[in-house]
Amino acid sequence: MTTIHNLGFPRIGARRELKFALESYWKGESSRDDLNALGTALRQRHWADQTGIDLVPVGDFSFYDQILDMSFTLGNLPDRVLSFQGDVLDNYFRVARGRSAPGTDDQARCCSGVAAGEMTKWFDTNYHYIVPEFTAETRFRLDASRLLEQLAEARARGVNAKPVIIGPVTYLAIGKAKDDSDKLALLPRLLPVYAQLLDSLAEQGVEWVQIDEPLLVTELDADWRHAFNAAYHELKSGRIKLLLATYFGQLLENQYLAANLPVAGLHIDAINGREDVGPILNLLPSSKVLSLGVINGRNIWKTDLTAVLDWLEPIAQRLGERLWIAPSCSLLHVPVDLGSEERLDAEVKSWLAFALQKLDELKVLGTALRDGREAVREALTSNQAALLARRSSPRVTNPAVQAAVARIDAHMGMRESRYTNRAPKQAEWLKLPAFPTTTIGSFPQTAEIRQARSDFKAGRLDLAGYKAAMRSEIARSVREQEALGLDVLVHGEAERNDMVEYFGEQLDGYVFSQFGWVQSYGSRCVKPPILFGDISRPRPMTVDWITYAQSLTRKPMKGMLTGPVTILNWSFVRDDQLRSASCRQLALAIRQEVLDLERAGIRVIQIDEAALREGLPLRKSRWQDYLDWTVESFRITANGVRDETQIHTHMCYSEFNDIITAIADMDADVITIETSRSDMELLDAFDDFKYPNEIGPGVYDIHSPNIPTQEDIVGLMKKAIERIPAERLWVNPDCGLKTRQWAEVTPALTNMVAAAKCLRASRC
Repeated sequence: MTTIHNLGFPRIGARRELKFALESYWKGESSRDDLNALGTALRQRHWADQTGIDLVPVGDFSFYDQILDMSFTLGNLPDRVLSFQGDVLDNYFRVARGRSAPGTDDQARCCSGVAAGEMTKWFDTNYHYIVPEFTAETRFRLDASRLLEQLAEARARGVNAKPVIIGPVTYLAIGKAKDDSDKLALLPRLLPVYAQLLDSLAEQGVEWVQIDEPLLVTELDADWRHAFNAAYHELKSGRIKLLLATYFGQLLENQYLAANLPVAGLHIDAINGREDVGPILNLLPSSKVLSLGVINGRNIWKTDLTAVLDWLEPIAQRLGERLWIAPSCSLLHVPVDLGSEERLDAEVKSWLAFALQKLDELKVLGTALRDGREAVREALTSNQAALLARRSSPRVTNPAVQAAVARIDAHMGMRESRYTNRAPKQAEWLKLPAFPTTTIGSFPQTAEIRQARSDFKAGRLDLAGYKAAMRSEIARSVREQEALGLDVLVHGEAERNDMVEYFGEQLDGYVFSQFGWVQSYGSRCVKPPILFGDISRPRPMTVDWITYAQSLTRKPMKGMLTGPVTILNWSFVRDDQLRSASCRQLALAIRQEVLDLERAGIRVIQIDEAALREGLPLRKSRWQDYLDWTVESFRITANGVRDETQIHTHMCYSEFNDIITAIADMDADVITIETSRSDMELLDAFDDFKYPNEIGPGVYDIHSPNIPTQEDIVGLMKKAIERIPAERLWVNPDCGLKTRQWAEVTPALTNMVAAAKCLRASRC
C-alpha cells in the first residue's frame, strides 16, 4: 500500500488569522494567551484539513519562522537577548523583529528594542527566514517543549503525526558565523542535541520524523559532503525512523550520497528533480522508503494526474509499500483553499489547485495506486477536461505580444551613453547635495487608505471619491517629505495594494485571487497574481499618480515601478512556457511605462528588482543563463530613456555579493540595497569589486519597529565610505515603509536626514 503524506501546511490561516493575531499582540491589543489560543485553533483546523492523509506533519506551525523555531529548539539564541527574563515567546519575537509586545520587560529596560536577527530568502523562494547566528563559542542546549506540546495536541486530536525538523547540516549551512570561525566546526557540538531531540520524540512513541535537508540539492564541496555522512552516521543509532527530505531542485551528483545515508527513507522533489527518480531507484537500498514529491508545492496549476500515474504506477509495482507520495515540498508556498474564491475568473479558476486541492489530488493518486484507476475515474476525467480547456483557451496566447518579443534586439537594452557621461547631465538637472536622501517608494498604508480601498472595492465609494482620497494621501506624503527635508521625493504609493499585484491588475495576461495569500515572513503576507497568458499593457499604470505628486513640489519626484524580474518571481507563473519568455513580455510592458513617465516630465525613475537573486538557480553552474535573461530584461525595461533621466533600482534581503558583476551589468544609475540588518556586511563585495555607479546602502531596518538613531546611521554610512567613494553614496532606508506607522517613520527619517547633513558638514 502506497503511503501518502504531507511535508508541511500553510500556517497563516485561510483568512490570514495568524497575521492579525500577531499584529494585535505586538500592538498590545491582545494577550499572550489570546495568541497561543489562536495558534492552537489554527493547528487543529489544519490537521482536520489534512484528514485522509496517512502521515500528517507536526511542528510545521510557527508563530514567525520555522528556522527561528529550530534555533530556539537547539538553544541557539543571540547573546543580546539572553539577559531577558519572562516568557520565551517574547524573546522569540525580539530575535525576529527587535522587540515583542508593549508592556513586556524589554520595553521597560530597552525602549528602542534590540537588534533583530538578519533575514534572508529560504533557498530560491519568496519566504524569508531569520538567519541562525554562530560564533566559535556557540553552545547548543535542547528545548523540545514547543515540538512536544504540538505533538501532544495532535495526538489528542487523533492525528497520525510525523514531526518535522530542519536537519543539522542545512541548519549550519544557512546560518552565519558572526566571527571568523568555521561553521562546520560546530557540528560535533550540535549533533548530540539532535540525538537528544530524536530520543525525546521516540519516548513519546513517534515512529517517523521528517528531517529536512534541502542543502542536498545544491553543489557541495568535500567538507559538506563529509558533514552529511558524519551527521547521519552519528544519528543512526536512534530509536526513530528518519525520512530525510530534499526539495526545490535536483540531487544530480549528490544522488549516491543521499541514497546511501543511514536513514529509513528519502524524499525527493519529483517536480524539479524528475531526472533523479530513475537513478535513485537503482541506488536506494532495498530496505529504504522512497518518497516522491509528485504534486507541485510551489505553484497553483492543477496536476496532470493521468500523466503522473503513467510514470508512477510502474514504480509502485516495483516498490510496493516502500513507495510514499507527497507534494514536492511544504505547501507553505501556496494559498490555503481555492474553494474560498468566489470572484476569481471562473475559467482560470478551473485550472488551479491551492493547498487543500493539492491534497485532494494526492488522495486521488493514492487511491489510484492502491485500488486502480477505475476507482477514481470521475476525478481523472474531470482533471483531463480542465487541462485540455486550458491548453485550448484562446486567452492564453496573444500573437501581437509574441511578435513584439520576436522583435527585441540588443539596441533596446543600451543607454545612449555610458554612466560616466550620463552622471554629469543628471547632476546638472537634479542639483542634489552630497549624500542625497530619498526613500524606497512606499509610505505607511494608513487606516484611511485601507478604508478607502475597501469602500471602493465594495462599491461604497465611487471612482472619483477613491481618486480624491488617494490624492489626499499622496499630498500628505509629499508634505511630510518636504518637512523632513528629503532630497528626492516619492509619491508614497497610497493607491497600491502590493508592489506586484498592483501592476498585475493592470496588465493583460493576469488574474487575481481574493484570498490567495502566502506568507513572506512573520505577519507579512502577499497575494501573488496569477500569470496565465501572454502579457501586455493596455494603458499607463502610474503616470497620473506620479505626475500629480510632482505638481505638488519643486523637488524631483521619483517614479516608482516594479521590474519585470520581480513581477515574474513574485507571481504564480505559467508552467507552459519558459520563465525567460514571460520575463521578456513583462520587460516590454514596463518599458512602455518608463517611457511614458519620462515623456510626462519625470526624470528620476526607480525600477525595483527586489527579487532578482531570488530566482537564481540553486546550482552555480546554472547561474549564468538566468543572469543573462534577467539582466537583459531589466535593461530592456530601463534603457530606452535619455541620458538626463536617472534610473534607480532596488534590491532587498538577498545575499548578492557573488552576483555583483551581473548587478553592475544592469547599468542602473543608482542602486539601493539592504545593509542595515547585516551591519553593512553586504558591502564586502565592494572591497574587491569597484562598483561603477551610485549606491544607497539601506541604513534603516524597516522590518523592525526599532527607530535608528542619528549615530547608528552615521556609523553605517562611515562603513560604506570605507568601500565606496562618498560622492557616489546615497542615504535611504533599506526597503519601502508601507508596513510601518507614521509615528515610527517620522522620527526615523528625521534621524536619517540629520545624519546626512552631519556627513555633508564633516561634523561626524
